[in-house]
Amino acid sequence: MAMQSNEPVVFERDCEAALIPAGDTGIIPQGAEGMITQALGGSYTVYIQGNLFRIDGKDADAIGKEPEPTPVLPDNASDSDVEKLVWDQLRRCFDPEIPINLVELGLVYRCDISEMEDGNRRVDIDMTLTAPGCGMGDIIAYDVREKVRQVPTVEEVNVEVVFDPPWNFEMMSEAARLQTGMM
Repeated sequence: MAMQSNEPVVFERDCEAALIPAGDTGIIPQGAEGMITQALGGSYTVYIQGNLFRIDGKDADAIGKEPEPTPVLPDNASDSDVEKLVWDQLRRCFDPEIPINLVELGLVYRCDISEMEDGNRRVDIDMTLTAPGCGMGDIIAYDVREKVRQVPTVEEVNVEVVFDPPWNFEMMSEAARLQTGMM
């Protein structure tokens, strides 16, 4: 779901939120008023008193929206089932300035999934930004960590923002290039 709007909102309960672009987290109290400015990948951007906050889809009920369903794995899921679900979650992460998911933008360079001693999994992700000076890196990395951490059996998520090799338009999928008019 992608939405650009200025929809007024009143928080119906206390809600964890991440400050954009820093990625620092805190609690927005019940009764706080703001404006939903964007909805992408199940997350919401809310403007409150001069600041932008990211509200995770699982907390959408705090702003009167339907919460995002938790990702589900089949019983006896294989490693490939887990990997597919991790990549599905990565496709729900967006650069806030470009309404195209990180995978289609070609920003995910590496996604390694390993099993830990307790049977849970660790996911190590190397990703980049469209420009080294992009101020959205912290919030994008936060979004990736939060969405991938929702995958059942994933206990640990490490996201590293790298700039080698430098990103360029050729790394975008054909669909993303078509959407941006860069074909």
